[in-house]
Amino acid sequence: MSDEGSETAWHSRSVEAVLGAMDSGPDGLSEAEAARRLEEYGPNEIRDDDEISPLAIFIDQFRDVLIYLLIFAMLISLGVGLLPNHPPEYVDAALIALILLANGIFGFVQDYQAEKSIEALKDLSTPDATVIREGERHVVDSAEVVPGDVIVIEGGDAIPADARLIETASLETDESALTGESAQVTKDTDPVEADAPIAERTGMVYMNTSAVRGRGRAVVTETGMDTEVGAIAEQLSETEDTQTPFQAEVDELGRTIGLGIMAIIVFVGIIQLLFTSAGPIATLLVAITLAVAAVPEGLPAVVTLTLALGSRRLLTKKALVRRLPVVESLGSVDVILTDKTGTLTEDEMTVRRIFTNGREYDVTGTGTTPSGEFEHDDEAVDADALEPILRCGTICNNAERAPAEEDEAFFGDPTEVALKVSAEKAGIDPDIEHVREVPFSSARKRMTVVTDDGTAYMKGAPEVVLERCDRIREGGEVVELTDERRQAILDRNGAFASDALRVLGFAEKSGVDADAEDDAIESGMVFLGLQGMIDPAREEVPDAVADCRAAGIDVVMVTGDNRETAIAIGKEIGFDPEGAMTGAEVEALSDEELSEAVEEVEIFARMAPDQKVRVLEAVLENDHNVAMTGDGVNDAPALKRADVGVSMGERGTDVAQQSSDMVLLDDNFASIRDAVAEGRGVFDNIRKFVNFLLSANAGEVLAVFFGVLIGTALFPDQFTSGSEALILTPVMLLWINLVTDGLPALALGVDPKTDGIMERPPRGADEPVINRHSLVLIVAFGLIYAVIGLPLFFHGLSVSEDLIVAQTLLFTFIVIGEIIQAQILRWPYGLSLFSNKWLVGALASSIVLHLGVLYTPVNTFFDVAPLGWTHWLWMAAAVGAFTILGTALVLGLDRIYDEDA
Repeated sequence: MSDEGSETAWHSRSVEAVLGAMDSGPDGLSEAEAARRLEEYGPNEIRDDDEISPLAIFIDQFRDVLIYLLIFAMLISLGVGLLPNHPPEYVDAALIALILLANGIFGFVQDYQAEKSIEALKDLSTPDATVIREGERHVVDSAEVVPGDVIVIEGGDAIPADARLIETASLETDESALTGESAQVTKDTDPVEADAPIAERTGMVYMNTSAVRGRGRAVVTETGMDTEVGAIAEQLSETEDTQTPFQAEVDELGRTIGLGIMAIIVFVGIIQLLFTSAGPIATLLVAITLAVAAVPEGLPAVVTLTLALGSRRLLTKKALVRRLPVVESLGSVDVILTDKTGTLTEDEMTVRRIFTNGREYDVTGTGTTPSGEFEHDDEAVDADALEPILRCGTICNNAERAPAEEDEAFFGDPTEVALKVSAEKAGIDPDIEHVREVPFSSARKRMTVVTDDGTAYMKGAPEVVLERCDRIREGGEVVELTDERRQAILDRNGAFASDALRVLGFAEKSGVDADAEDDAIESGMVFLGLQGMIDPAREEVPDAVADCRAAGIDVVMVTGDNRETAIAIGKEIGFDPEGAMTGAEVEALSDEELSEAVEEVEIFARMAPDQKVRVLEAVLENDHNVAMTGDGVNDAPALKRADVGVSMGERGTDVAQQSSDMVLLDDNFASIRDAVAEGRGVFDNIRKFVNFLLSANAGEVLAVFFGVLIGTALFPDQFTSGSEALILTPVMLLWINLVTDGLPALALGVDPKTDGIMERPPRGADEPVINRHSLVLIVAFGLIYAVIGLPLFFHGLSVSEDLIVAQTLLFTFIVIGEIIQAQILRWPYGLSLFSNKWLVGALASSIVLHLGVLYTPVNTFFDVAPLGWTHWLWMAAAVGAFTILGTALVLGLDRIYDEDA
């Protein structure tokens, strides 16, 4: 056998040359040679070199900077026990450990299934194949098929490997899952150009496609990972799972907080040791307190649960989320690259136009439901005038309606199904017996049947059918088919084809002898007309595309279908056909040229899988957040590489679904619009609770930071040693961060969407959750907490001369301040307090829990004192000032931000 690699253009070589190169022949291989080649090339399987490790996936859940900070906080809580007279804080450590474990388990469950892409490719493998070995047929496991095997293909068979056809008889295949081409492909043995795309290699058949009709034989040229599907599997294994922008931002936030903690600890430590009389133990206690205050313990849990709740809401919109961070990413999508077949279109051929009796008719309705009308000049007409051509289309036909219990409405070729449905729209469903059939073949380009009443019905390529006719039905009469009439029909055929319709011609002849020669039956026929069909756009798609564009999202079609069909469907949906490009044209562009082209072109046709990925990469390089939709095997690499990969739940292949981040359960492009709206709402909520949590943490840090400095200066006797050096104790800070922060933050995560959320543009690719507006808000709120809280603390200390009372005042002020702040942050979004019942419950729970801490025996655990009525008067004044300053801050910043925008 020739040692030519997988790059060999087998489709461009003659049958004899391919058989010679494969060292095979019509009688196939010997059993001994097949066994030798199986040993040499290995099983005909899609393999996965990297097995999925559940343990590795679980451990990966903890490789996050904020998680590291939580672990650090937990170790600090235990490390306190190393200090003199300080037992370990087991309760605090246990709370943090539970949060870590809950996050890990939840993330593991979500991510485990996301790593099944390659295994899905294995599931697509055919269980057996028919091969010719030593001149005889054998049925073998498809894994045992080897290069050089001659395989036998019958209608309905799945193709076990990539192979060069050596003989065909009316063979047609369905390659839509591989190429994106919706129409069936007629196969022959003729070579084609070496640079022909997969969809045009009529002399080849490919693994994981299927034969729709006819039969053939082919010599296997590639098996396993060397097949076209194997190449896609290779791309999937080489495509790294990229972080969503939000994941990257959370990591960056964790690093920033970590560096900030270290800087503050070092700075305060130096100040205390050099300029105050504080001892090493006091300094270390302050450092621990600052670290616990700065770490937002509840943030990872709140983010995870908010995204999970968002995914549940998306599920009600028929969108199944497979990776939680994608919920937020949907809100920042500004480009959608969408496949055509089955995504924008029905993936079902439908007759749209008919020419008969000298008149042209439009046909309404789509799919396999026989509902619709026949129109002429935009007015509904009676179908009587179309009866002959519709009757011919449904009789010269092998499709049949499926039983009610089947998933599909019809069994048979999609083109023939379309003809059946168009006839049923006129109430034509004859039960006539075929007594003779002259089958379709790629050479004949026509099919003829003879019925028991002696009538012959023909359909096929219009020019071929015309050659067999000498008369035409026109104006209700049969007249001579003159050259002028013949040319008019050909012109009409050209007009139909220019609109990307697949056109068939129809003819009939009565008084036929079913036993006559084929040529006698198929001559002297009466031409009935033309039917043009197409895979139509889904009814709801034009509005959905328009809505996405109104929301600032560019929608681009990237399809394996041909240019003419893509442009025709694109025009119908609302795409600009100007500058539409093919995969070959994309291949000829440099990376810089392609980066420019993707900003202008809205339609890319005849795209191979690697070309789709290249277009996607170009859009990503232009700093866009990209969603990629698709349903076929050929879409899988791009789905995995996109910021948000969206597959179809009904028509999508397993490979596409397993490679995606989100599955549309109803295959409805409009669901993407709804998912984007939900994603934007989730982002708003994340920004709200991140601002809420971090501003509270900033307040705690600044209160401890400035409080220690001021305290060591004003009260040196109480701020130089032991636990008395603390403004707030670690257990107080943990209580604030995990409970009185956590409950309202979680409730903010389920806030309703703002009205008009889809009327604003998406946030920029470089706009973080914590933008300039948020950063100012966080720092300013932190200062407000410190500026109001510390005077309250030191006033309590000076009046009562009891540090515990002072700590309790500051502790309570921060808790109540956060309850007030939770609603203040919602006002710019136009949300009232009672628009979120969960928030009301969370705020009420925080108050009740805090009062329980103050006025029950639990207060000994927290080292707090019950507050008297005078304390509450001071508290009311402080909270009033906080409310006024906080409201002015939020409304003022919002006005400034809107003006800048």
